[in-house]
Amino acid sequence: MKKHLLTYTLSSALLMGLYSCKDDKAFKIEATIKNADGVKKAYLLRADTNQVSVIDSVELKDGKFEFKNQSATANLFKLRVGESIFDLIAKNGDNIDFETDLKNDKHEYKISGSQESDKIKEFNTFSNVYSGKNAQLVNEFQGKVQGNNQDSLLKIYQPVFEKNMGDYSDEVLKFIEDNKKSLAAFYAAMSLDPNKYEQQLVAYADGLKGEFKDNASVQQFIRQMESIKPLSVGHKAPEFAIKDINGKEIKLSDFKGKYVMLDFWASWCAPCRQENPNVVRLYNTYKAKGFNILGISLDESKESWKRAILDDKLTWQHVSDLQKWEGPVERTYQIQAIPSNFIIDPQGNIIAKNITGKNLETFLNTTFAKL
Repeated sequence: MKKHLLTYTLSSALLMGLYSCKDDKAFKIEATIKNADGVKKAYLLRADTNQVSVIDSVELKDGKFEFKNQSATANLFKLRVGESIFDLIAKNGDNIDFETDLKNDKHEYKISGSQESDKIKEFNTFSNVYSGKNAQLVNEFQGKVQGNNQDSLLKIYQPVFEKNMGDYSDEVLKFIEDNKKSLAAFYAAMSLDPNKYEQQLVAYADGLKGEFKDNASVQQFIRQMESIKPLSVGHKAPEFAIKDINGKEIKLSDFKGKYVMLDFWASWCAPCRQENPNVVRLYNTYKAKGFNILGISLDESKESWKRAILDDKLTWQHVSDLQKWEGPVERTYQIQAIPSNFIIDPQGNIIAKNITGKNLETFLNTTFAKL
């Protein structure tokens, strides 16, 4: 009985080899495009670590085209047909059938032959919904802006936009959770705000270790999150020593037992100066409850730094090495954009990062309401 079963298995394998023409050294995309009037060419783009580049092009014939290319490991590719761009994930051995109608304003398409492409399509389906909502908001906002009413309109539209982005991000996080071993989840994760969702991205990167070893984008992401991890929420804030505006050395450990916000800013940074009135208001509200701020300037000119402190009425402690991005503290805390901040609890743990505006107010209100 076992001998017959083995013979049957070997025969089946041989027949599969004879009648299957799968090319394991390349992938193929066969496309049918409806309503492609005026579109003469289609382009295949490859999305690598930091760029998207055209790697092939082909002419449309009767609304059809075919690409054959190589990718030893699964990678994100894009098809550009006219003004429309469609995502897919392909690797050698995939035979992908693609179909769309260029008059479909929802950019819907059909794809088969690549399970990962089904997943990226699932992501794009809900992503396009939120993109459409935000595009409509922007159009409405721009249509109503007249004279000096921009600030009042922003108060109306900004919360709606932020809610849309929050709802979108929640869907992305759920998609990642449901598809942890899918490359599509990785590309979805790349659409999250890295400041707001740093904790989730660090945790996701930890789970990716050992996966997609030959994918340069994934491996770069894992390395990046690994370097950020010691500075993420829940970790001890690194100690440092730096001189204040009068030349006195200040250490982070001087604030042991207190809440302190490290506020990275500069006199030349317009967004920092715009945020300063909000920080001043919140400092005056919560300083009596134990909230401290240490302003760390990325200025190079001491005079400009001092003038901005006076002009903006920043009454907390201020320090700087006057080395812009290259200061030792800035390098330790990996500051790549400002304003940036770290809120540290009395035990020296980072409890929040890069929160401004209303979010900072909500965080401080919640934190000090417990005390």
